[in-house]
Amino acid sequence: MAPNIRNIAIIAHVDHGKTTLVDGMLRQSGIFHENEAVAERVMDSNPLEKERGITILAKNTAVTYKNTKINILDTPGHADFGGEVERALSMVDGVLLIVDAFEGPMPQTKFVLRKALELNLKPVVVVNKIDRPDARPHEVIDQVFDLFVELGASEEQLDFPIVYTSARSGTAQGEMEDTGENLEPLFETIIDHVSPPQVAEGPFQMRVANLDHDNYLGKYAIGKINRGSVKSGDSVSLIRHDGKVERQKIAKLFVYQGLKKTEVPSATAGEIIALSGIDDVNIGETITEADHPDALPVITVDEPTLSMTFSVNNSPLAGQDGTHITSRRLRERLYREIISNVSLRVEDTESTDAWQVSGRGELHLSILIENMRREGYELQVSKPQVIYKKIDGKLLEPIEHLMLDIPEEFMGPVMENLGRRKAEMTNMVSSGTGNVRLEFKIPARGLIGFRSELLTQTRGNGIMNHIFDGYQPYKGDISTRYSGSLIAWEDGEATTYGLLAVEDRGTLFIVPGTTVYEGMVVGVGNREQDVEINVCKKKHLTNMRSSTADETTKLKEPRLLSLEEAIEFISDDELVEITPKNVRIRKKYLKRNERAKAQKEANILKF
Repeated sequence: MAPNIRNIAIIAHVDHGKTTLVDGMLRQSGIFHENEAVAERVMDSNPLEKERGITILAKNTAVTYKNTKINILDTPGHADFGGEVERALSMVDGVLLIVDAFEGPMPQTKFVLRKALELNLKPVVVVNKIDRPDARPHEVIDQVFDLFVELGASEEQLDFPIVYTSARSGTAQGEMEDTGENLEPLFETIIDHVSPPQVAEGPFQMRVANLDHDNYLGKYAIGKINRGSVKSGDSVSLIRHDGKVERQKIAKLFVYQGLKKTEVPSATAGEIIALSGIDDVNIGETITEADHPDALPVITVDEPTLSMTFSVNNSPLAGQDGTHITSRRLRERLYREIISNVSLRVEDTESTDAWQVSGRGELHLSILIENMRREGYELQVSKPQVIYKKIDGKLLEPIEHLMLDIPEEFMGPVMENLGRRKAEMTNMVSSGTGNVRLEFKIPARGLIGFRSELLTQTRGNGIMNHIFDGYQPYKGDISTRYSGSLIAWEDGEATTYGLLAVEDRGTLFIVPGTTVYEGMVVGVGNREQDVEINVCKKKHLTNMRSSTADETTKLKEPRLLSLEEAIEFISDDELVEITPKNVRIRKKYLKRNERAKAQKEANILKF
């Protein structure tokens, strides 16, 4: 064992307080100076994480408590980033399972706990947000225990210690009746109940569980030393996924302390380290002593359940915003992503301008798209499609466990909507405060576009969470769009007069002055059929009209779609055009006669 080290991962459902708790642990361990200004959720360093208030990437930090170093891995709480959680769990010996004192175990709680129990990790249950006025910690503990039993926890794992915390206040206590003053009870529980790293005898061996990069030293390989020790300048063997062995040399060696990497001359088994100087290293590969190339098992992650087609932007407005617009640049970027994003799959298609990209869910793929557009890429993406399996001649599709928290008054329309999407209710619990929790098993394709409809049907009060539940026989056809699109029929600039003339046809997605092109979707109609409209029509002035006649004209508020809303909205014959400055929806075939021809061919194939 490495007695003065503890390696832990912090796991929980999204928004249950993981990153805020890490903030408190860093502050109280003396990492920051007394007068140092520290941002809230300091571990969420990625710009998208700060904007959305969620953790996307697993990150390493470390604190020292009473001469014991605690390596902490902050993991994402959203199911779409489960690959990050699985990698983090491969480096630790215990987990802090954080559960909200009111919400209790949620879908992602079940997912991350199952992974931890399968790896035989020692759990510490942290009931957070005990200062909430509606907190019910004792009921939540009962629910957590039931979840452990349901997941087949061993007797040792069922004997889990419990700590009650308020991460925002920076306090912890062993019993609800106690008064918390700081996080010392949490630190003590970690030291007492999480085992030191179990290390093997023999020469240096480490599996790469994560990658990092900076402009000075290039790529870092991050992992826990499984056995032996390593020094800066050592020659090592890199064992590739295909078994090929390459000689490499370690340039520099780092360990984590607080938010920084600290360079050290050497490190021993049990420590989590970062190595620089290893060329083109990939996640899951093994680094060993040069003369003893002995590979560790590859990290396995769950398979993707959703795929989209990424293609080169070929719209009439292509190339006006982005700096990376060619198929070569797009392909390089996608294949570079799979090096660090282990849950993602990228495959070439018959077209040299299109690729099949598969991930864990819509958020997983939309975060990739958002990062690419911020880097200057232009691309087009298709409607998300679920990934089917065929076993023993039967077609199987991915099923999600869906959990909704909604006001009771909106149950009727929400359940009717889910019924059309082939959902089956499994549980219903009333909170006694006017809200109800509904649980369903629903095909993954039935969730596409559901989030925005839920917010509309509940007037913004609905909360949904879902997680992959498994594969089941195909449930039949599902229709998720009941309205056709409003399509621009010419190139030009949208005018107030043109928009005013067509706004009764449906809800518009654009404002006056927007540049449009033939085949671009500018709104959603009131009818099932697509309708072509002229939004560029100008008012011809005569001597009977003054030039100021339109000044009092007021259009209805347009519905400006975000990237995720656009991806949810599109139908099978539409694409989302994404540039650094714009998100547009368009038809796959821009010309009217091409769309009619494609529809005719589709009808022939159908029958």
